[in-house]
Amino acid sequence: MTESSETTARFRAARDQLLALQQDVSAARGEFQWPRFETFNFGLNWFDHLAASPERAEADALVIVEADGSTLRRTFAQLSEDSNRLARWFTAQGMRPGDRLILMLGNQVELWETMLACIKMGVVLVPTTTQMGSTDLADRVERAGARWAVAEGPDLQKFDTIVQACTLIRVPGRAAQPAAGISGDAVSGHPVLEYAEAYAESAQFSPEVQTGADDTMLLYFTSGTTSRPKLVEHTHTSYPVGHLSTLYWIGLEPGDVHMNVASPGWAKHAWSTFFAPWIAEATICVYNFARFDAADLMRVMDEAQVSSFCAPPTVWRMLIKADLTALKTPPKKTVSAGEPLNAEVIEQVHRGWGCTVRDGFGQTESTLQVANTPGQRVTFGAMGVPLPGYDVVVVDPTTGERADEGELCLSLDPRPVGLMRGYYGDEETNARVFRDGLYHTGDVVSRDERGTLTYVGRTDDVFKSSDYKISPFELESVLVEHPAVLEAAIVPSPDELRLSVPKAFVTLAAGWEPTPETARQLLSFAREKLPGYKRIRRIEFRDLPKTISGKIRRVELRDAEAQRVSHGDLAEGSGVDYSDSQLRGR
Repeated sequence: MTESSETTARFRAARDQLLALQQDVSAARGEFQWPRFETFNFGLNWFDHLAASPERAEADALVIVEADGSTLRRTFAQLSEDSNRLARWFTAQGMRPGDRLILMLGNQVELWETMLACIKMGVVLVPTTTQMGSTDLADRVERAGARWAVAEGPDLQKFDTIVQACTLIRVPGRAAQPAAGISGDAVSGHPVLEYAEAYAESAQFSPEVQTGADDTMLLYFTSGTTSRPKLVEHTHTSYPVGHLSTLYWIGLEPGDVHMNVASPGWAKHAWSTFFAPWIAEATICVYNFARFDAADLMRVMDEAQVSSFCAPPTVWRMLIKADLTALKTPPKKTVSAGEPLNAEVIEQVHRGWGCTVRDGFGQTESTLQVANTPGQRVTFGAMGVPLPGYDVVVVDPTTGERADEGELCLSLDPRPVGLMRGYYGDEETNARVFRDGLYHTGDVVSRDERGTLTYVGRTDDVFKSSDYKISPFELESVLVEHPAVLEAAIVPSPDELRLSVPKAFVTLAAGWEPTPETARQLLSFAREKLPGYKRIRRIEFRDLPKTISGKIRRVELRDAEAQRVSHGDLAEGSGVDYSDSQLRGR
């Protein structure tokens, strides 16, 4: 057996062990050990192996459904060959192992081809959303040290003001015509190459060097909910091998058709629209809807025979507003990640589809750490239990002692394979999060007598009111049960008597108006379901500020509320801002 074959066999054995123990998380946690390699390459050691196997070669690896109904399909064999052609062409253009490449594409086949090609070559990928503006893009190019970029014509224009030397590769994609602002074969001095030329290359590729297990493979920017986006460094094992835990959480198996509603450019897209499904030998299915429509999405899911479905809470909340029974063949595996999902949504999906949406918790910095796993009783509102390969420790942030409520940390003895190498170029932050033999996530959790973990909030988000600790998530979960609420965020509002009181910022569902009566209904609804010390005292109707990846920026709401109070703007009942006491006549 060659070294490459042995690597593939060991990876498969670890995968198969988790598949065999999917219904018994206790046994999986006790028996599973991360496979550890000196060299590993997901494209060569795993994907190309599948593409050469009789079982998978002609099976669909990728299905992309467009809004107009057109469908693109690629088998494992086709993607293997086309990514080889691209890798050969990249090499011919001067791209070398260790070079950094900005990948700025939507859900189009070139994205998967480029990721596979770069992984095979040892080129470091810097995935970037197409929503990125020129200023933020310039910051990413500089901090990542990117010398190459792959994008469609219109997005190449965003490189117009970037001073760092960067070779641009134009993908025809859905914008087949040259974009305005691109003169000849350059964008403000940056040379422009044509991606389509790669398809003329041979389908045979041999890498210049073997990729070491600890070599850098991905640089991901965090969403920046509480601070400037950090640059997360992942290796050729931390995500490919690390996502064995993600596969276990979803419950993916060979032959599944998995759909994940996530935008490219963010880590969650790589989680279950690249690594986890292909580790499982499943088909990735993507629907490029122009505008979200629940009925249309379910129609595509039926036609594609989707058996596994992952979506963020925002999508789940929109789905339950529709008739879920319109989906004739519901997926058997349904999961949610990004922010905790409330019990009302889980219950409605179970009534409509007969399956239970299972929450999972991970970070850009890691793969799935904690989850409600297949075959286990789901505790509504809970994150679940630590996944195989992760030793979770709960630490009181004040005393540093082990506790049943505190910061979720990961033991580094042994270090979990699915954890980042660190924040690239930020030794100060690395020293803060990697200390005392632990990785500190910055997330606060509580643990019950069965070992089940429940999310409380970010260390930045949890606050005190009258000396009681308030978890924004708990209060938000109550509000979103009301049909008037599409989304909600709770932040502290400064208060002379109580230090601070919970204030709700609410985005209303269609058909509801930001009136005093609506505010009165919501505050009364929350008052009935929450103890007095957790009562929501103020409410404001508005669109919630979000990161480009769609996460609510509570820090922005906190700052705005603190500024409002510090300026003496304490008028109650003005505009769409109401207080509980004013609405109740006290």
